[in-house]
Order: sequence, then structure tokens, then C-alpha cells
Amino acid sequence: MKLVKDAEVSGKRVIVRCDFDVPIKSGTIQDDSRIKNTIPTLKLLLEKGVPLILISHIDRPKGPDPSLSLKPVKEQLEKSLGEEIAFQENLEVDSKAKINLLENLRFWPQEEGNDENFSKKLSTLGDIFVNECFATAHRSHASVVGIPKFLPAYAGLNLSRELEELNKILDHPSRPLVAIIGGAKIETKLPAIFNLAKAADKILVGGKLMFEVERRSLPENVVVAHDDVDTKDIGSGSAKMFHDIISEAKMIVWNGPMGVFEEDKYMVGTKEVANSVVEANAYSVVGGGDTISALNKLELLSKINFVSTGGGAMLELLAGKTLPGLKVLE
Repeated sequence: MKLVKDAEVSGKRVIVRCDFDVPIKSGTIQDDSRIKNTIPTLKLLLEKGVPLILISHIDRPKGPDPSLSLKPVKEQLEKSLGEEIAFQENLEVDSKAKINLLENLRFWPQEEGNDENFSKKLSTLGDIFVNECFATAHRSHASVVGIPKFLPAYAGLNLSRELEELNKILDHPSRPLVAIIGGAKIETKLPAIFNLAKAADKILVGGKLMFEVERRSLPENVVVAHDDVDTKDIGSGSAKMFHDIISEAKMIVWNGPMGVFEEDKYMVGTKEVANSVVEANAYSVVGGGDTISALNKLELLSKINFVSTGGGAMLELLAGKTLPGLKVLE
């Protein structure tokens, strides 16, 4: 895989597929961590004096939706980069601007439909493509897999770090390696559980998954929570059992909360597991929007060694699947 730091960009226009899928409420960004993760790659390219065309999406609009515009991201980026940014609503660019930011790509159905003509149109805006959005690497969308058909493609700094960290878990883990899988969506998480079982010493299963995996034949090193609170959180017995296993770990990977953490009454299990993770003498990696939100709520996110920006992409990589957005960078 070619890396952006090795790209010859002199005299080129660079399209960067960014991860600006941030929560926005009443026009205000609630969490800008994904924007911050993109800044090192953007600064690297700006220092080389190349014009940038930034593309991204927010959420899953059914068409143009002012509440999901990237305009608030433009304002945040201008503060972070100290540069003026030309905002484009119609997939065009200002050739005189140092930085162009296009509107939410999912306002156009051709983006998620992976329309080749749409990819080609986007590719004409630049000379080189850089993917800095690991969170969509498992999606066959026009801006992810389509543009690299027409332009030389490179991995951004954060995307390459994501791969390095997650591959470390599968290929060179410190032991004991403990994986914690919670939340719901058994169809996406069960393959990750089975593949991780080959690499991990223990896999702890909580959240809604603890009920969804019932009556399934699981590997011997998978430990499922055995008690609950109103079926909305793991019980105290499971939290204690998980703590005892986590405290011995040297590497931990966590995706999915232990309960409905949005309600304080059902935050206890996630809080207990989070405290166990940060107190363990272990290298910790977490991913998934809900897990990150829960750790933010607990003010513990800064105590995690590496935070993955991808939930679904992280799970699919850990499940041993080939991600289409990464394959096109090879």
C-alpha cells in the first residue's frame, strides 16, 4: 500500500477523502475528534504547497438536508488549519483557492450507489487521491473505491496507523490478549468473535449480544455475560468476572458497550468494564461510535492508547475480511 508521506505531489492537486462524519446538533459540532485525526495529513500536504480538494460525508441523508451540511466542518477546519476554505455546494472547485471543501457527498445518491460516472467526475477535480477515512473502508462507495480507478491512490497518515494498530492485534499481540465485544448487530459481530477467537486468549461478550449468542456453539475462549439488569445492562456478577479477566491482560481491544449506556441506570456495566480497561497494565484499542461516546461520557477516552475511527470497518478487519476501500490502495 502506497502512503501519502511517500507521494510525489509537487505541482499536483490532491483529493483527500476525509472522515468528517461528526455529530452535529443545531449547526454545532458535538465531537470533533474525527476532524482532528485528519489534520496531520492535511498539514503535511499543505506544507508541500499543494491545493487540496476535501471530500466527505455526514450521516445518511436521503438527499440534500441542511442539518447535515458540511458547512460547520468548514468553520472548524479553518480554525484548525489557519487557512481560508472555499465551500462548494455543486461538486465544483475554485481553482484559485488553496483548499476546497465539497458538500456532503451523500446528498447525491450516486455516492452510495458507487456510480462510475460520479467517481469519474470527482476524479477530474484532482491529480492524486488520498484516502484518510478508515471508517468507510468497508463501503463500496464512489468516493472510496471509485476514484482510485482513475487516479494514483495513497493511504493517509491516520488510515495507515489504523491498519498498523489493528493488524498488531491479529498478528503480533501482547499476551494475554483480551477482546471485549458488546452492543448489538450479531450479524456483523459474530464473524469478528470467531476470527478473534483464533488470536485472543479471551473474548468477553456483553450488551445485547449476550442474549443474541444464546444457543450458539462458540469457541471455548469466549466468555458470555451471565447476569443482567432488566436485559439492558450486564449484571454485577458479569462485571466482576470481566474485571478479573481484564486485569490480567497485556493487550485489550474493545468494540461495543455493555448496555444502554445513554441511560444512567444502565451505564454501570460499561463503566465497570471501562474502569477495568484503563486500570489494567495493558495496551488498549477501542473502536465504534457507541463505545467512544460512552468513554467520552465517562471522561476516560484520553486514557485509551489508541482510538479507532471505524466501527464497522474495524469489526470487518478483525473478522479477517478484505475491505474494498483498502484493496484499491494496494
